[in-house]
Amino acid sequence: MVDQNPIGKSSRSNPVTYIKAYDEIRELYSKQPLSKMRGFQPKHFSFNVDGGRCDTCKGEGEQVVEMQFLADVHLTCEVCHGRRFKDEILEVTYREKNIFQVLEMSVDEALDFFKDEKDILQKIRPLSDVGLGYVKLGQSSDTLSGGEAQRVKLASFLGKGRSQGHILFVFDEPTTGLHFHDIRKLLASFNALIDQGHSILVIEHNTDVIRSADWVIDLGPEAGDGGGSLVYAGVPSKMPKNTGYTGKFI
Repeated sequence: MVDQNPIGKSSRSNPVTYIKAYDEIRELYSKQPLSKMRGFQPKHFSFNVDGGRCDTCKGEGEQVVEMQFLADVHLTCEVCHGRRFKDEILEVTYREKNIFQVLEMSVDEALDFFKDEKDILQKIRPLSDVGLGYVKLGQSSDTLSGGEAQRVKLASFLGKGRSQGHILFVFDEPTTGLHFHDIRKLLASFNALIDQGHSILVIEHNTDVIRSADWVIDLGPEAGDGGGSLVYAGVPSKMPKNTGYTGKFI
């Protein structure tokens, strides 16, 4: 069930950690000459464990002041100035960018930046494929909308390829809030999952999605108490126009 719930409970969770691409990025930074000289390991480039992250904000980049009767106040960390890591970690660069600057990149910017790193590209590209090219790699999960969180989950499955066996995916209203250009990308992602041997069940009202289905099950004819009956089951192209509302519009 690919729902619209947040992708992580911690504010430190983000798209690049969820799709497991950050492991390769940390590995890459640990191999840079300055890292080897200073003995930095991949863990030093993590904001989830002590070592390289800022000790004051614990890698959050900000400190939260809890207010009794008002919303909590988020203040930029005075020690790392929002950069989440210690200065000696930020001095390590790859193609003149440090680890914080990489986390601030959008997905599409990162695709160009890591063009020579095939393992990283392979894991990041699905985020762009599902229409999330504008999202920052290190964007906090609690700033993502429900639809964005759902597509991050979809991207994580796309990145795993055929290694996960055959899965039945259930999507509940995945087009909510999407521009029609993004719906095209969503449909392309669905087809990619099917090409990998998976099956997809979509609960949806969007006519473009319904037309693209291999098989439609239309329930109705009305909503609520007036619904619950099987109006039509079959291929979209043969759905009669005089049967229910769906037939009229597709």
